[in-house]
Amino acid sequence: MLRQHVFLLVVAGIGLTAGQQPAAGPVPGQDQPIALGELGSNLPEFSLRDLRGRPVRSADLRGKVVLVDFWATWCGPCKKEMPGYQQLLDRYGPKGFAVIGFKFDTMKDTEDPVRFAKRLGVRYPLAVASDAVKEKFGGVEGLPTTLLYDRQGILRIKVIGFEYTKTFEADLKQLL
Repeated sequence: MLRQHVFLLVVAGIGLTAGQQPAAGPVPGQDQPIALGELGSNLPEFSLRDLRGRPVRSADLRGKVVLVDFWATWCGPCKKEMPGYQQLLDRYGPKGFAVIGFKFDTMKDTEDPVRFAKRLGVRYPLAVASDAVKEKFGGVEGLPTTLLYDRQGILRIKVIGFEYTKTFEADLKQLL
């Protein structure tokens, strides 16, 4: 069964909260729309350029299982997760899996983001998480934040904080 993890990472004295809730899709007969970034919400529309100038569009992700990762060069847990996401992409990309990373720019980078990604072996698209992008995903409460959308573009897993690649792989297999 798919589940939601919610962990707030202690970053710059923000604090720590942890909890776990079962995943929930849209509720039949529900009149209220699901808030952006909440389980059951849709992958938002976006069109921008990655850090190398290549186009990145949500329209190109339709029909795929999509992992969206919010990260930063100064985020220790991000450095641990990102290589695992690349491994998942290498393994499941041919089956319809895609990964995109949105770089936070609220603090100064600790190194050039392109060199950072290369050093970690990350080859999936990385783009800057502008305020507009963050809003489209319902805001970002902590780093890393990882969102997993099914082939219909519905958010099924949301994790704020570090999670092991094997946990995401188990959930990913169910969505493929």
